[in-house]
Amino acid sequence: MRPVGILLSDLFDEREFLYPYYRVQEAGYTPIVIGPEAREYKAKSGFSWKAEMGAKEAMGMEVAGLLIPGGFAPDYLRRSPEVLALVRRVGEEGKPIGAICHAGWVLISAGLVRGRRVTGFSSIRDDLENAGGLYQESGVVVDGNLVTAQGPRDLPGFLLAFLELLAKG
Repeated sequence: MRPVGILLSDLFDEREFLYPYYRVQEAGYTPIVIGPEAREYKAKSGFSWKAEMGAKEAMGMEVAGLLIPGGFAPDYLRRSPEVLALVRRVGEEGKPIGAICHAGWVLISAGLVRGRRVTGFSSIRDDLENAGGLYQESGVVVDGNLVTAQGPRDLPGFLLAFLELLAKG
């Protein structure tokens, strides 16, 4: 089974992590949880999950795609040069990257937004536009290898679009 990376850091939205984790698994891929470092991270609710590997270690592995849950975690993820290098590499390889809610912040810091149609939680619209993104007022937006979504209510469409890109891969 081909691995799909799922990024994690403290204060992640557990819905935006768990739903993709199990949907990827159901589709026949192996979810690999990646954090700035390999350790346990706490969700906004207090729920926790352990990252199997750090981003530096993950740079040496091939992934079929990458998912970035929202919550406040993207603000921590974007502070890690190793996380940004991993996201940039996967993006440059043209592999699917899914970013939901506040995860657009990671795409911005990785330099993957300029000129791309994207969406995200309403409070990061200005950030996406200021980074050169073409913000769409839509639950899910697909532009090439990028799949972005506004929030938890968009999870079904978000994962459907992401898994369709993986299948083409």
